[in-house]
Amino acid sequence: MNINEILIKEFNIKKFQVENTIKLIDEGNTIPFIARYRKEQTGELSDVVLRELYERLIYLRNLESRKEEVIRLIEEQGKLTEELKKDIWSANTLQKIDDLYRPFRPKRRTRATIAKEKGLEPLADIILDQSLTEGDIKDIASKYINDEKEVNSVEDALTGAMDIIAEIISDNAGYRETIRNRLYNKSDILTQAVDDKEKSVYEMYYEYSEPVRNIANHRILAINRGEKEKFIRVKIDSLDEDIVSILNSKVIVNKDAITTEYLLSSIEDSYKRLIFPSIEREIRNILTERAEEHAIKVFGKNLSPLLMQSPIKGKVVMGFDPGFRTGCKVAVVDDTGKLLDFTTVYPTEPQNKVEETKKELINLINKYDIDMIAIGNGTASRESETIIADMIKEIDKKVYFTIVSEAGASIYSASKVANEEYPDINVSIRGAISIAKRLQDPLAELVKIDPKHVGVGQYQHDLNQGKLDETLKGVVEDCVNSVGIDLNTASVSLLSYVSGISPSVAKNIVSYREEAGRFKNRKELLKVKRLGQATYTQCAGFLRLADSENPLDNTSVHPESYDVTLKLVEKLGYSKEDIKGGKLKSIDSKVSTEESLEAIAQELETGVPTLRDIVQEIKKPGRDPREDMPIPVFRSDVLKIEDLKEDMILTGTVRNVVDFGAFIDIGVKEDGLVHISNLSDKFVKNPMDIISVGDIVKVKIIEVDIPKGRIALSMKGI
Repeated sequence: MNINEILIKEFNIKKFQVENTIKLIDEGNTIPFIARYRKEQTGELSDVVLRELYERLIYLRNLESRKEEVIRLIEEQGKLTEELKKDIWSANTLQKIDDLYRPFRPKRRTRATIAKEKGLEPLADIILDQSLTEGDIKDIASKYINDEKEVNSVEDALTGAMDIIAEIISDNAGYRETIRNRLYNKSDILTQAVDDKEKSVYEMYYEYSEPVRNIANHRILAINRGEKEKFIRVKIDSLDEDIVSILNSKVIVNKDAITTEYLLSSIEDSYKRLIFPSIEREIRNILTERAEEHAIKVFGKNLSPLLMQSPIKGKVVMGFDPGFRTGCKVAVVDDTGKLLDFTTVYPTEPQNKVEETKKELINLINKYDIDMIAIGNGTASRESETIIADMIKEIDKKVYFTIVSEAGASIYSASKVANEEYPDINVSIRGAISIAKRLQDPLAELVKIDPKHVGVGQYQHDLNQGKLDETLKGVVEDCVNSVGIDLNTASVSLLSYVSGISPSVAKNIVSYREEAGRFKNRKELLKVKRLGQATYTQCAGFLRLADSENPLDNTSVHPESYDVTLKLVEKLGYSKEDIKGGKLKSIDSKVSTEESLEAIAQELETGVPTLRDIVQEIKKPGRDPREDMPIPVFRSDVLKIEDLKEDMILTGTVRNVVDFGAFIDIGVKEDGLVHISNLSDKFVKNPMDIISVGDIVKVKIIEVDIPKGRIALSMKGI
């Protein structure tokens, strides 16, 4: 198997792209670095494609390793044939390799191994051979009666021989592949209630069936959870008659043989007792892996726009963490995120100190000139929202509020990171601080939380945690590195996601910064403990310094391209100072065509993709790509579900996107659901094709169920 050729074909890319990408990966370069600074080598493959190629590369390499291991293990048993070796090397999945290895895998004592110990293998061979057409197989079987080996009768001998045959049939790789494909494509998955009188969220699965090949991924995960929680039983329809018939046609080569009756019994036993239970587990695993892989991708796609939400800069923000019995926690942070003040108020049940709360909040607003209030969306959120909306009407200053997801805030509050940031602040107040800072800079704040706790996925606790963590970490890395971070303000958590920087090096960077006061330029990174040239190469381009002596330090231009950049600036009639002064906004007019780019790139001995990136960066140094994202919806009043009427048009924020639609925050306690069928006038196969977390959308109310707290929305025709 040629891994490079497989990747070329699967990704439909060129040979040089695969070869160079693999070389770059093997040299220890990170995906963000390769995607941004090695475009000439990769042919401008995106970070998404590079990650998928990397994952596939790892799988194929593991496949090759497994082949080598299986060949070695079979060879050690002295049972490796050239044909088997060829079959193993040509296998293209781990499942196929396992099927081929199955007959040689060490087994616990089975009925077949016990029968072999009793010397019944020759009798099994005679039955399988099917060459005898005269006589009585019982006469032959009687020769294997052996009291010492506990073969006390002809029936014992034949039963043991059939056990051996059943295992031989079960271990046949070709038969297993045929049966697996047949069950996957023709069978149904069946679910039934453990107790149909018991109420649960799984009631639709109390008596349910659907073809295995068609079942949606989110239903697989729901069924798995229902089974785990013991509300439903799950099985695959075994198609006994159909598959036993297929096996008969493959195994029986001489219907006139005197052994046919026993062979038919062996086949049926092999399927029902050995093959089907095993393949049923395999199919359930295949479905689960498929569903988990899809759910993890959905999680990643939802996480990216959440992290890339537009930051609210230059505003003093009040973070409001709602609650009932223990009160609502309030924190005020300045426009840099520094904590100014905090308190606890009790406007909700059971204290109901509404007027006292309003007075205290108004004092804070006036004292710190607060512009925005970020309200957490958890318990008592809408009750708090109503009180804050009423308070805003009572003051002259223009103050707005918005709802902020507080997913993971409690986890952050009790974390080591939070304790290091706010060692003298009560755990409960830290959540309010986090809510305020999430509005100011979602990316910088959310990286402090395990990505799977940010509230944009489904069934995250049921998924493969290792794969989920790896995927989400990659998403965070790509977001952090595409934005770039301020080297003089970034936290350890944020620095840890920068290309090439480990958590320990991130701590060393912050320690150096605290001792030196600030970094004056990117080169100073090389003075940081355990940050050598290799790490510097990986990380430098993603770290920004707004007040560096070198204006290129505030761009994503890599230090290795500084000389080329300065030559370009000089060639186009500008100076180095013009970059910092923002005087290169019209540079496009001087490099307006692909032909001019190619000519300049050739003259400067650099690649066109690199040159194109340089032009975009020096046009607007320090540009934040999140500026192009929609800002949150700010409100000064509040709605209740009782205020909603059919056909009402509202603006909302997308909170989560799932296979069957999207959940929208429209300013009431309950998020509304836009079902996939109501997302567009056109057919929508995947909601993510047209909508993302954080999007600001207009929706129409189509149904309100007040008792159940359900709101159905539509985006059609708006």
